[in-house]
Amino acid sequence: MSKFALTAVSAAFCLAVSTGAIGSTMSKAEYAAAKNGISTKYNADTAACKAMAGNAKDICVVEAKGGQKVAKAELEARYMPSDQHQYDVRIAKADAAYAVAKEKCDDAAGNAKDVCRKEATSAYVAAKADAKVAVKSADANATAQEKKMDANATAQEKKAAVVKDAVAEKRDAEYAVAKEKCDALAGDSKASCIKDAKARYGQS
Repeated sequence: MSKFALTAVSAAFCLAVSTGAIGSTMSKAEYAAAKNGISTKYNADTAACKAMAGNAKDICVVEAKGGQKVAKAELEARYMPSDQHQYDVRIAKADAAYAVAKEKCDDAAGNAKDVCRKEATSAYVAAKADAKVAVKSADANATAQEKKMDANATAQEKKAAVVKDAVAEKRDAEYAVAKEKCDALAGDSKASCIKDAKARYGQS
């Protein structure tokens, strides 16, 4: 996978976990109009894809679907702001970025394609883990405010546990990428590559 492609995938997943500003609440009329706008844009986007061919067309369709899901999640977050809807937005962005990244991997072949997919999965796991940390941290902080000092310790423990799990998930996903790259080698070189990867990512 080229450095440019890797940068694009990384940027997509950074967008997937960005908090962003959730606007103020909306009226029912504004909500309905926005919902119709999302549908109109999706139809226009998919119509534009029909002029394309091959994997470019497939990528276009996936981007349109992902954009629609993200827009719907953001609309719900604006209409009824909540920590859960913030989380839903993050997950929608992560799902959309992952779907596009996987589709783009179809432009590659062999081990390069396998590595591309592993890298996409690794970024996806990281994005979901970060989203989980964000919502759990928000829940923990809310609990701490309600129960004050005693609950604060519990909140920090919950947050630490979630962060620990997220780190482990990211490490496992990164190891999967490193191991996949080793498949391009053979013999002692491959064995040494896998050994180094295990040591680097704490795998037994």
